Amino acid sequence: MAISHASPGQVIDVSPLGEHLVESKTIALFKSSDIEVIRLVLLAGKSFPPHKVSGEVTIHCIEGAMSVSAGGVDSSLRAGQLIYLEANVLHSVNALENTSALVTIALVK
Repeated sequence: MAISHASPGQVIDVSPLGEHLVESKTIALFKSSDIEVIRLVLLAGKSFPPHKVSGEVTIHCIEGAMSVSAGGVDSSLRAGQLIYLEANVLHSVNALENTSALVTIALVK
């Protein structure tokens, strides 16, 4: 089944999920020729394993708390905080609490 992405001009709600976070899943919100935006949902103790992407990345913590390991440096993010990662940097994410985040990836052509 194809993933339904937002259309240009469509409003996307990225408010905290609150009590619905535990039943929510990670979802790609949209993908264009230049960027992809994903709502990442991780429950406490879960992680996204080490990986690289060819474009620059931002991770904006919407709710909860997470640790981001990138290039050998560990950083903690809480709601309202954002981290920028350079392209091709090995990174991973670990949820310290039930967490949702907005991940933006610059797509390299």
